[in-house]
Amino acid sequence: MQGKVDICGVNTAKLKTLTQVEMDALLRRAKEGDKRAREELIEGNLRLVLSVIQRFDKRGESPDDLFQVGCIGLIKAIANFDPTKNVRFSTYGVPMIAGEVRRYLRDNSAIRVSRSIRDVAYKVLQCKESMTAKMDREPTLEEIAKELDIPREEVSQALDAVCAPVSLYDPVYDQGGDPLTVMDQVRDTKNTENAWMEHITLGNAFRQLGEREKQILSLRFYDGKTQMEVAGYLGISQAQVSRLEKGAIAAMRKSVSVS
Repeated sequence: MQGKVDICGVNTAKLKTLTQVEMDALLRRAKEGDKRAREELIEGNLRLVLSVIQRFDKRGESPDDLFQVGCIGLIKAIANFDPTKNVRFSTYGVPMIAGEVRRYLRDNSAIRVSRSIRDVAYKVLQCKESMTAKMDREPTLEEIAKELDIPREEVSQALDAVCAPVSLYDPVYDQGGDPLTVMDQVRDTKNTENAWMEHITLGNAFRQLGEREKQILSLRFYDGKTQMEVAGYLGISQAQVSRLEKGAIAAMRKSVSVS
């Protein structure tokens, strides 16, 4: 998927991005019923859809299908997002898009689950989405069980039953050598969903920075250069590098923070 340029007839290399100011304005207009603003929001967040569906590109599904399903999740996120809350749209939208893709994969799974368990699972997933929107975080199993008045074990069982199966031998990475499989990462506690979502959120925050700030952070934390080395490379003083670096980090922290 990563090497594919056109998905559903969309040239992914030319997708536009929106600044936070543009996002805020469009979200307010869309909430007021402005259809044009809604269309611009969809077009301006297609990169977010792409970043989410890349996590599912080893499931054997068509990238075009996943992209279309992800866009449905994006549209739902735009419709349900509350711009009055101090929450970035990407923080709210990523779980909504991922949830829509999971539902699609679950409903198209080769493994059949009994109707009774599936019905409980649908109720749990709907409750989970509703509580997430209200609480600005994912509810725990205990909170969902209390809300639905069913045992916690039944909630857990229902969710497990409708999860898309993954083979331990499915390749997750292959670049000309021996492929890295799920088996190789079973004990890797760092690859959690929260870390993945945080990575997307940080990436979005980084793209909001100016070109000079991006360059300084890349040289400092990707290339491992000192502030003096960065100053020499850019032809500015070390004090300027320090000031710009601190400002960029502060801007990213503010961008990803929620209340």
